Amino acid sequence: MSGALATDSILEINDLHMEGVARDRAVAIISGISLSLNRGEVLGLIGESGAGKSTLGLAAMGFCRRGCRITSGRVRFDGTDMLSSSGERQRRLRGSEIAYVAQSVAAAFNPAHRLINQFAEGPVHHGKSTRTDARSRGIELYRQMRIPNPDNFGFRYPHQVSGGQLQRAMTAMAMSCQPKLIVFDEPTTALDVTTQIEVLSAIRDIVARYNTAAIYISHDLAVVAQMADRVIVLRHGRMVEQAETRRMLSAPQEEYTKSLWSVRKFRSSAKPAAAELETPILDIVSVRVRFGQTVAVDDASIRFHKGRTVAIVGESGAGKTTVARIASGLLEPESGQVLLEGKPVSPLLRGRSAAERRQIQFVHQMADTAMNPTQRVCDIIGRPLEMFLGLSGRKKLERVREYLRLLDLEPDGFIDRYPAALSGGQKQRICLARALAAEPKFIICDEITSALDQLVAENILQLLVRLQQEFSLSYLYITHDLSTVRAIADDVVVMHQGRLVRSGTKERVLAPPFDDYTQTLLDSVPEMNPDWLTTVLSSGQRLETGGDQ
Repeated sequence: MSGALATDSILEINDLHMEGVARDRAVAIISGISLSLNRGEVLGLIGESGAGKSTLGLAAMGFCRRGCRITSGRVRFDGTDMLSSSGERQRRLRGSEIAYVAQSVAAAFNPAHRLINQFAEGPVHHGKSTRTDARSRGIELYRQMRIPNPDNFGFRYPHQVSGGQLQRAMTAMAMSCQPKLIVFDEPTTALDVTTQIEVLSAIRDIVARYNTAAIYISHDLAVVAQMADRVIVLRHGRMVEQAETRRMLSAPQEEYTKSLWSVRKFRSSAKPAAAELETPILDIVSVRVRFGQTVAVDDASIRFHKGRTVAIVGESGAGKTTVARIASGLLEPESGQVLLEGKPVSPLLRGRSAAERRQIQFVHQMADTAMNPTQRVCDIIGRPLEMFLGLSGRKKLERVREYLRLLDLEPDGFIDRYPAALSGGQKQRICLARALAAEPKFIICDEITSALDQLVAENILQLLVRLQQEFSLSYLYITHDLSTVRAIADDVVVMHQGRLVRSGTKERVLAPPFDDYTQTLLDSVPEMNPDWLTTVLSSGQRLETGGDQ
């Protein structure tokens, strides 16, 4: 946080009203919001899904998503009325004076172009510098963002770098024209806790260095506490409360704000340890995977018992998703095997029978990209019903409706919707319904709550526990969120650079004494204390784990 705030305003939003069109009727999405932002100040926007956080952040740039419109109010940036300015004037300001850092950085970069060329595009387009000078500036910003090997980093393509590095590269790109305002839209949501610390620290440093104003949007209250000088709480497009960060954390005034502060109290009921002689639903035995010369998973063995949840935790590059891909048959290990109910199965999906394929289902992190945007909900959930159960026509449709009800979605309101008409939590419930439609015994959940606000995420966790109890499901739950592990896991596996460094029941793994790496993960979980990040960075005790290097 910037500490002493500048006194001159860079952004003024007055009595802003916005609406969207849904089923041929107007729906209010922002209602009468007013705010101001000073140079060098960081404003945090928090609230649950649908609160209007991202919509308000984009409105600060004078921008509306398709299907939305500003009906009244004013947005004034550095003396310019953004709503009455010409489209050409707005385009000159965006990217040059106002920059945007998206949540999904992988989707924000062009996969066909090197990072340094994408960095240089903005300053060259806006006439700020030559391409050669822009590239030199990019290397310097990569260095300031503490990206490894900054001199050569920009000559990679987006898919060749980690998520944490790509997020820092996008922040550097946002700074390429030295803007006066940056909108950060959930920039660390998908990052593991150790990588998140580095990105948050780099963002804070770059904002302070250039006295840049920033809007920081997040559903993670502990993260906002580290970044924002002042916090605004939104709900249903309305401002609930605003205050200086320390006062907001210590003494929230409104009941809704207090409810946000109290989430993640949920804990699933403890289960007895699995019997040693019980045949596991799934058994991963001594698997090893290499990508080129890099060992991604090294001699890993994990057992999954009926009705239990195994959480795999670790930073980026630890091997968590690689293990999931091996279990699901999407990746063939160099050695080792996968047993389903005690019997070996083909390492690749195409070699498995339909009965074997239906037993293991996958729910992905990004529900947006896991569903075909041209298919309706009835088609998405109906596909496994056709493929594995042979249902069609009225029987298939009725089963789809049953799964919607099971996941607390009213069938008449959702069965004919397309993914674009669903919220983040609703999309993830549809993906869960699709997995359940195969009637599996084992479901892989890969970071399925990382992109959701804390209220919605807690509802999804409660739903997972209820479904597990009803159907005796086994889960592989991949996460970097240790509060989620405490809420839902029965057993925990800690991975680091492809190796299992700690495993056992949740009670044993999360109890001291800890190995150095597990201690680092625990120490890297943000706290609801504005001084936490500063203390961690100044302590000098954090390990250089290397997950994002």
